[in-house]
Amino acid sequence: MPPQEVYQKYIEGVWDRAYLTNNGPLVQKLEKELNAYLDVPNLSYVCNGTIALQIAIKALDLEGEIITTPFSFVATTSSIVWEGCTPVFVDIDKDTLNIDPNLIKEAITDNTSAILATHVFGNPCDIEQIRKIADRHNLKVIYDAAHCFGTKYKGESIYNFGDISTASFHATKVFHTVEGGAIISNNREVMERVDYMRNFGHDGPGNFNGVGINGKNSEMHAAMGLCNLDYIDELLAIRKKQSKFYDALLEEMPVRRPVIQRNACFNHAYYAVLFETEEEAVNTLTNLEVNGISPRRYFYPSLTELDYVVGDCPRSLDISKRILCLPLYHNLSKAEQDMIVSTIEEEHIYV
Repeated sequence: MPPQEVYQKYIEGVWDRAYLTNNGPLVQKLEKELNAYLDVPNLSYVCNGTIALQIAIKALDLEGEIITTPFSFVATTSSIVWEGCTPVFVDIDKDTLNIDPNLIKEAITDNTSAILATHVFGNPCDIEQIRKIADRHNLKVIYDAAHCFGTKYKGESIYNFGDISTASFHATKVFHTVEGGAIISNNREVMERVDYMRNFGHDGPGNFNGVGINGKNSEMHAAMGLCNLDYIDELLAIRKKQSKFYDALLEEMPVRRPVIQRNACFNHAYYAVLFETEEEAVNTLTNLEVNGISPRRYFYPSLTELDYVVGDCPRSLDISKRILCLPLYHNLSKAEQDMIVSTIEEEHIYV
């Protein structure tokens, strides 16, 4: 949370203007500042990351099958199903935890229209390989970049890759607007379509340009984003230090970390650890919670386990059972990190 008095100054302006929503001045200001900070050409601020995915699918006119990852938040899959398409799961790389590009081509059929891949925990996918496959088979590419604020690939914002990238600005993210998200694309025509779609298709008073949805966001949420954007460099720097300290504390432990993609500037949004067995992961989770510590089984379960899809991805199934994300937040102290790792060590002593 930013200082309350900083947020209050923005809110006073909202009260003075009595302009609460419908592409207000703070929403426009936030979009402009995000464009500049992220170095992206076109960004539309929306009400959440799920709506961002749904609009992306609609804006690209996708139909039929969409190849996707089973190791992601449920919205990646549910958005595909919600938009009347069929998710086709491709298993993940055991090191990066991202979709395995070597398996994508085997899943392509005459009904395939796109690839929807997640940059897991802010770790970039194999972008070049996915682009080559998509170009060869005339497929669109959407990147679920919900975790990626501050991540770069080869010196460029991760949001500049794919036909569309989507962001989440939910309160759990490194950069947040309480609730929120964004749609980013280098294709101006696509973004014009997106801008209509996020506001019911409105094209001036009494006019509509195609089907739309209520995907817009409010001045109150934009105010939170403008506050937090002032602190984002500090937030990212602290996350990096905390992650390095965890690395040092866990160096001798029988756990492993996801492998970060080469040429990536990683944002350290999450601190994920993989245990050797599900039993170790679950016992560690229980022991931490008993001691007032709240890790998360993230992502769990593998999305192939949802009751409205089918898929067989043994790597994702295995890893989803053995992974925990340790606490990582702005004012997490070294003493607290010491306590967390000591508690994990106790569990390993008695397993």
